[in-house]
Amino acid sequence: MNSPPESIPIIRYVGIDIHKYYVMVGGQNRHQEWTLRPRRVQMSRFRDWAAKNLKPSDAVVIETTGSVWDIYDIVAPLVGKTQVANARKIRQIAEAKVKTDKKDIERMLTQLISGTVPEVWVPPMHVRELRSLISFRWRLNKQITMSKNRLQSVVQRFNLDLPEGGLLADKNRSWWEEQEFSDLTGFEVEQDLEIVEILEGQKTALDRKLAELSNSEPWASDMVYLMQIPGMGLILSMAVLAAIGDIGRFPHPKRLVSYAGISPGVHSSGETNRSKPITKEGRRELRWAMVQAARAAANSDPYWAAQLKRLEKRMHRNQVYVAIARRLLVTIWHILTKREPYHHFDEETLAYKMLIWGWAMDEKAREGMTPQQFAKYGLLRLGIGQDMERIVKGGAPRRIAPTEEILALKPELEPPI
Repeated sequence: MNSPPESIPIIRYVGIDIHKYYVMVGGQNRHQEWTLRPRRVQMSRFRDWAAKNLKPSDAVVIETTGSVWDIYDIVAPLVGKTQVANARKIRQIAEAKVKTDKKDIERMLTQLISGTVPEVWVPPMHVRELRSLISFRWRLNKQITMSKNRLQSVVQRFNLDLPEGGLLADKNRSWWEEQEFSDLTGFEVEQDLEIVEILEGQKTALDRKLAELSNSEPWASDMVYLMQIPGMGLILSMAVLAAIGDIGRFPHPKRLVSYAGISPGVHSSGETNRSKPITKEGRRELRWAMVQAARAAANSDPYWAAQLKRLEKRMHRNQVYVAIARRLLVTIWHILTKREPYHHFDEETLAYKMLIWGWAMDEKAREGMTPQQFAKYGLLRLGIGQDMERIVKGGAPRRIAPTEEILALKPELEPPI
């Protein structure tokens, strides 16, 4: 939210309701008298309209939609105060018996004038761009899964026996070509195979870009802490950072858990008090990432595997994963807020994760370091692993660069005398 300079008082309150092809705009004074009658402005004309009609003495409220940030970037520099309203929490708009564009504007202005707008955080540009990249990857995955499912249905429909290696292994491409399908079925199979091949290539390129971003600021300083946590790999860590944006927005871990929508609901009325399922009111991608991390942690880390076993005695397994996701998110809050190491991770496992992180990047993204040097660099940033030069993980012994080698490259890591 931008605030007006003290020398410019707010005279007019403006509401903007965004639609696909137009925006609805209306303005009132503090007595809720119309000073700008509600009107439609075509999206293609909005920038020019805003420059001519909005003033520094205006306060503006915009309801969140897919294109809200484009509109926000146009409006914010022109007016004294801009607030972005949480569409989920403006219940009276969604549930109103009489719902028109004019009524929507009127209700938004009532909240703006009374100072009761349920605001959302305005993410800076680098957070918006990372969120967009994560969303793009999610859509790619969805399209790949759809094509794979169609190919799997062909296998089941014709009762085929797949060779070893899986449905889409490179060595099995000739197997598909040998099958005697009808012309149309063969065409569909060929198209889906091509779709998967193309989209997998795009996803690989996108993952390389995410790896590159992960070792550049403002993400790198947080990434090295997140990578400590079981279940958190490169992609999930970047998804979590994109969703959180700035950990300082959350003064308490409960706020972060609520933001993810994985806090349990509560029904309290009279003498009745009972828990309800999780609220699911929050950032969907953060909730998804944490549940994925919980599954991975419970299946690979001794500490979280023990938690899974203990909680399964009284919960369904899916509920257990949500409970673990909630605890992992609390751990993330403490680690990112206090900049402290994760206590349940052994150094060798962490070194291997750092090595995997280094392998995901090219030399330029690693700032000229080898993967072995990058792994030790990550450990030293956490203040651990000074004496480690060799690990046995991933099925073979692996070298980690000595501390002296890294200090020569990164003298800023040298402890003060």
